[in-house]
Formats: sequence, C-alpha cells, structure tokens
Amino acid sequence: MLQGKTILIGICGGIAAYKAAEVVSRLRKHGAEIHVVMTEAATKFIAPLTLRSLSANPVHLEMLEEPKLWNVEHIALAEKADAVIVVPATANILAKMAVGLADDYLSTVLLAVRTAIFVAPAMNHAMFHHPATQENLACLRQRHIQIIGPAAGFQACGTEGEGRMSEPLEIVETLVRYFAMSECLKGKKALVTAGGTQEPLDPVRYLGNRSSGLMGYAVAQALQEAGAQTTLVSAPTALDVPSGVKRVAVNTAFEMYQAVMERFPETDIVVKAAAVADYRPVDISGQKIKKRGGGLQLELVHNPDILAELGQKKTHQLLVGFAAETENLFANAQEKMSRKNLDLLVANDVTKPGAGFGSPTNIVSFLFPDGKRTDWPKLPKIEIARHLVREIAVLLDSAKKGE
Repeated sequence: MLQGKTILIGICGGIAAYKAAEVVSRLRKHGAEIHVVMTEAATKFIAPLTLRSLSANPVHLEMLEEPKLWNVEHIALAEKADAVIVVPATANILAKMAVGLADDYLSTVLLAVRTAIFVAPAMNHAMFHHPATQENLACLRQRHIQIIGPAAGFQACGTEGEGRMSEPLEIVETLVRYFAMSECLKGKKALVTAGGTQEPLDPVRYLGNRSSGLMGYAVAQALQEAGAQTTLVSAPTALDVPSGVKRVAVNTAFEMYQAVMERFPETDIVVKAAAVADYRPVDISGQKIKKRGGGLQLELVHNPDILAELGQKKTHQLLVGFAAETENLFANAQEKMSRKNLDLLVANDVTKPGAGFGSPTNIVSFLFPDGKRTDWPKLPKIEIARHLVREIAVLLDSAKKGE
C-alpha cells in the first residue's frame, strides 16, 4: 500500500523516541521511502546512526549543516513528502506548530509542508491535560493535522494516565489507512457547501445563522484526502481552505444556488453541509436602517431549496444532505431524506453538548433510504467527515457493481 510513497518522520526529544525506530522499520517493510529529521534533544534518546541504518537515507539534524544535495534542503524535503509524521510529538513541538515557530530543522520543515501531517503526542499526563497543550491540539485539528492517540497507561516518570505514545503498529496502520483512502475516490468530482448564508437587510445588517462552516470544511478535506477533485462552495467563514480544495465564495442563498447548479452536471458527489437561509427579505434598504420608535416589520420570501432541486435533477450523482434538528431528530430526518431524494443523510441534534454550531466535535447519525442507521459518538468533525467519505465510497462502489 505504501510502495513508492515518501514519508518524512520527525523525531522529538522524549523517552518514546526509541519507538520511532520501529515505526521507520515497519514503514520501510510496507515499501515506503523514509526520510528522518531529528531534533537535537531526540539525539540524546536515540542515535542518528540507528535511524540512518533503518531508513537507508541520511538523517537531517541541523538547519545550517552542509547540504547533502544542492538545493534548499528543508524545502526540498517538504515538497517531496507524501505525508509527514512526528513521533513522538512532544508538548514543545505541538506548541511550535500551533504558533508557527521555526527555530530548528524540524519546525521549519513542518511550516513548509503542504501535504498530510500526523502527530503522535507523547508526554506526562499532566502536561497532556494542561490547557495550553489542549488548546494547541485543538488548533492543529482545526488546521487539518491528524492526531494519533495518545494512549493511557504507565509512564516512564512513574505515574499513570493519558499521554503514552500510541504503539508503532497503530501509527503505521493509520498511515496505511490514509493512503488506502487517498485512492478510493480518485477520478471523482465532489462538490461541498459549507457555512451559513447571509441575507442582507441593508448595507450593514443581514439575516444569518450560527453555522461556523467547520463540518463542511472537514468534509471537503476528507473528500480531497480520498482523491476526489473537490470544490467547496462556501458562505463567509474564518476558516482556512483545506489544501488542494478549490473554494468558491458566496454570501447569499441565491448565490450558493447559482454556484451549485452551474457545477452540478459535471459533479459525481454532492455534500450539502451549508446552513442555507430558508428566507430572505423582500426589500433590501440601500441605506442603513435607522432606529425609530416602535417595532420593525420585515417581509420575507422563500429562498430556493437547493437540496430538493438537486434531488429532482440528479442522474448519476450521489447526494448527501445534513439535518440539524432540535426535536424529533429521526422522524424529521427521515422525512427530509425521503422528500429530497437523498442517498445519505447526516442527522444531529444541535442541542446536545458537543454537537452544536461552532463546536469542534459533533454527534451524528448516518441515515440511509433502506432504513439502515449508523450512530456515532462524540467525535472531532474531521473524523466524522472521514467516516462519511468511507460510506460514500461504499455507496459508489455498490452503484457501480449494480450497473
């Protein structure tokens, strides 16, 4: 599965550094080409010669050392890598990655990488649970960096708790699954909508909703990871666009409708994760509406139902919708799936802690037209997105076999 893939392994200074040797060895047995970057502290725990022997490549140590090849070496490494993994990822390197510090070879390479990055945290359980470390991990997740572990158990300092680095076998299997997924939607075109649309009242104000766009952006990333050529039609958000994804910026529901309908005929997969305004004002004031005595009445009119129209027009497309509910979750979701002719619907109760708008996590159920339902516990939105992409791949494969 990893034959011909180039994997860059960063090793930091912690007792778990010795496990990096097994990670390198296992990845090479899978056929990967391995390049190792070690921090100075890492060399105190495991010898560079060990990693050079296991990887069959020079080990990179110092930023200003004589280059082994005639190029800007840390940039060349970053561009060459198909994936990067940091094992162990100490609290120090997580902090550097979160703030964009580049004061050694490894942190500089990590800033230059434009491919998938994995980190396997390893530290004392108190350090792991410190608010600063947890905020750094949350920041990295939002930037689409994948966190492996950590596990819980006995630690070298003599205490027990969460913070042990995941075992090398689990780390390698995570990379194998990633590369397996990177091929499953190759050649497919995907369209994702995200964010909350804004319906203007005047030059200053608009009608909107609480959607952050996190779920839609996570879905776009997961589809891109799976090899799909992905376009993201996005209402305003403060989020970074996932690497490789094409973003089409819109503001209103009608703008989103036009962008989606224009691209729909050439699309294989559509995931409608945006929170689209159901209504818009009949009249938009050309000037800021001034506060006056008494109330203010607004006349609203229906916006186009993008998802319903896609359900009517679809031919070969696989159509996925979202249902954010506050009551009667499954009854409302099943009715929506049937009425809009969907192939899969992701339903969630936004009143549950950890499942509302703006949360980095979600609690969802996947519903299918045949009555099948898969419930997921609270998970980071990117993990839910990857589960969703696996279901999409299965549905497409089944449809192909049924032709």
